Amino acid sequence: MNRALRVLLAALLAGLLPVAGCGIPSETDVQVDGPGPSVEADSGAGRAEEPPDRRSAGTDPETFVHNYLAAAAGETDLAYQRVKQFIVPANRDQLQEKQGSEVAINVVRLLEPPTATTNDDGTIRVAVRVQQIGVLRSTGVLSPATATESRYVFRLGRVSDVDVDEPGLFLLDAPKVLLLSDVALRDYYQPHTIYFWNTQQSALVPDQRYLPVVVARERRATEVVKWLVAGPAEWLTVAAARLPDGTELIGTVPETGGRLEINLSTKFDDQTRLDRLATQLAWSLPPSSGELEIKIRNQSKKVVNVKDHRAGNAIYQVTGPDRFCIYDGSVYPLPSTLGMEPGAVPTVPMTSEVNRDVASAGFGTSGPRALVALVRATPDGQQLFVGTGAPLVEKVTAVGPVFRAMSRPVWLKSAGQQPVGLVVAGPGLYSFGAGGRMTQVDLTVSGRVTAASASLDGHRLAFVVDGALYLAALAVDGETVIAGPARRVPSRLGRVTAVDWSQENSLIVAGSAGRSVINEISVDGGTETSVKDAVGETPVSHLAAYPTNPLLPAGTGRVMYETNGVAWAGLPGVFAPIQIEDVAGVTAPTGLDAPNNPTAPFYRY
Repeated sequence: MNRALRVLLAALLAGLLPVAGCGIPSETDVQVDGPGPSVEADSGAGRAEEPPDRRSAGTDPETFVHNYLAAAAGETDLAYQRVKQFIVPANRDQLQEKQGSEVAINVVRLLEPPTATTNDDGTIRVAVRVQQIGVLRSTGVLSPATATESRYVFRLGRVSDVDVDEPGLFLLDAPKVLLLSDVALRDYYQPHTIYFWNTQQSALVPDQRYLPVVVARERRATEVVKWLVAGPAEWLTVAAARLPDGTELIGTVPETGGRLEINLSTKFDDQTRLDRLATQLAWSLPPSSGELEIKIRNQSKKVVNVKDHRAGNAIYQVTGPDRFCIYDGSVYPLPSTLGMEPGAVPTVPMTSEVNRDVASAGFGTSGPRALVALVRATPDGQQLFVGTGAPLVEKVTAVGPVFRAMSRPVWLKSAGQQPVGLVVAGPGLYSFGAGGRMTQVDLTVSGRVTAASASLDGHRLAFVVDGALYLAALAVDGETVIAGPARRVPSRLGRVTAVDWSQENSLIVAGSAGRSVINEISVDGGTETSVKDAVGETPVSHLAAYPTNPLLPAGTGRVMYETNGVAWAGLPGVFAPIQIEDVAGVTAPTGLDAPNNPTAPFYRY
């Protein structure tokens, strides 16, 4: 067993946890920010449910501000009441209170610790520099930020400065809106994924929400069904379909003897639609749910066991993880070290005649057919070649013109019967099919596209334009890919160079923060943690991850990347270079003319 394999195996046996950390602004050092995005739990067991009250800070102004930035956490109908306790009574009307679905909480990331100074009049000034993350809605959606403030200054007064009987500090000048720190979002909310059918009713599309930890277990199913009735997050509407018009939840969702009873006011006119609803609910409800009974206007229509229904209606068609790399112009497999039989070697799904002049590659499957997309080096640049076959691809066809440079191509999962993929070429993003043509995808964002990656469901795209990270929903019609309006994903990184999906709702992102680093970021930017904080001075040119998902959760943390012509593989905190002896079927060459290191590593799943 070579050194790289021994390191990774030792990390697995030791129960390695992701290193706690976060991305950094260019002028600061790395700061620990807690654990990264994780597979959501069924509850917030072991976590504090309510944020601290005003008096818990005592006379410490920095702690007071931290607590104030957590006060809005919890159920939205009590948010204003909790925040007002931090404000001196005479000025509580400065907070512009909203009701019901209009309640919006502005989530901010603190870029530095609050700093306090004492004014001449005895009041205290606390300044904090922030990054606007988004707006947390009553539906649990963290939508794009609308505020633009990069700095807040809070003026505090001690009990001697204000005419109240309660001891402690008060906020004298209140912001007009509710504020919540990203730390409080992590501490007092539980990420929860709900699912909507795509517009073709052929696959489920994940939609991340935030459920306050304080919500009692018996009420969580009610909240989830309310979210489903309200519809998908706005940025997903191009790809995700709402429930039928007129659908409403009647009452709450009681649990009797381990059975959840969901009573809806809509009419489902056939068994197929009812079956789809059962699948959507089974995947959206907490995984510990027992039986589920669906009622339509008080009439029982279907009863399923949530666990069994999930098992019988897989949300993804995934295998692996199968790892590959490029060496001396050909694709070679990397033997699996985690999650498969020791020494298991995946098969390269193409003949040796096809496997030549390769700069990067992407593999997929469509039923029994293997899908191969190759970016080949030519005398004038790079060109895409595509082919299908069973069991091996025996011929590939040139697709589109020669470009100066192209990214690693990817095949969309759950795209339908007609295989379709994506590749960055020149300044734009292009879709391609097995039929031999490339079509530029309109991303609604101007600028040069430098990286792109599609999620497991095939309906969400992460991409980089001029160093900024974006998301867009995808609708697929044959070989035509339509992208919805792009949303910017906030990050501490100054410039992003590569991106891939690490979980259903998380991205692995490489970029600059004074130096080249790799971070993990939730799709809405609410959480950002460090994966590797010292990649080197050279930007990461290739990045690949095996995304954790409900079917194969063992993929957590597997990342491969390339920088400065050297490929690396590992888990957060433990990476080793991919060496020639790691590549199956290659004998380490000798002499001055030996090829370089393995490059452009990627997964098939």
